[in-house]
Amino acid sequence: MDDRQLQRYSRHLLLPEVGPEGQERLLAARVLLVGAGGLGSPAALYLAASGVGELRIADPDRVELENLQRQIAHGTADLGRSKARSAAESARALNPEVQVQALAERAEGARLAAWAAEVDLVLDASDNFPTRYALNEACLAAGRPLVSGAVAGWRGQVAVFTPGRGGCYRCLYPQEEAAEEATCAAQGVLSPAAGTVGCLMAVEALKVLLGLETALRGKLLQADLLAQRWRVARIRQDPACPCAGRWRAREDSNL
Repeated sequence: MDDRQLQRYSRHLLLPEVGPEGQERLLAARVLLVGAGGLGSPAALYLAASGVGELRIADPDRVELENLQRQIAHGTADLGRSKARSAAESARALNPEVQVQALAERAEGARLAAWAAEVDLVLDASDNFPTRYALNEACLAAGRPLVSGAVAGWRGQVAVFTPGRGGCYRCLYPQEEAAEEATCAAQGVLSPAAGTVGCLMAVEALKVLLGLETALRGKLLQADLLAQRWRVARIRQDPACPCAGRWRAREDSNL
């Protein structure tokens, strides 16, 4: 790190869990963030501020007026623009040292598999179950950790999935019908609830990149921000999950 970086990241360097070595790890890290909305906005900004070396932001949508209530990477002047490009611009403005790439396309198929294989960690800040399942598959195939978040109403959740460590996203939600009603489009969403979950996703991502053990690995954090109740539950591997066989193979290879 040069003198300017030492000053920029000075508060990180004071943390014993980070220090100069940890900050160098962050500067060398590559992250894929899928979704530049209510969760992806704060996650992108904090990852950029923290000095993650390369940040790829994928989102096929454009900024709409109703997004601005909670999607803080975008402003009124960004209406009609690509969310991926708008968020990338905000991240670069915050920290020009970070290499930020905007991927204004849907995360799916062979392209998604290649993206996952090229990074160290993936964050799922998407808003639909087909994308979430696709990310689960891509991270399993590439052996990459996946930080997943969701929010609706006053409630949110965060989980960290690692191939070979506990269940996967499909073990948690075997069928999208089981959870499709829990969306902000159906229930509404409190603006800072999205920010809280997005920030927690960034925290968990940084811990994984730093090589720190996270209490949420293979677990689900559920937060009710209206009642201020927080709960953590273990995500158990579902024997009926179509991903379970490959997940167990990852476990065996880690023995």
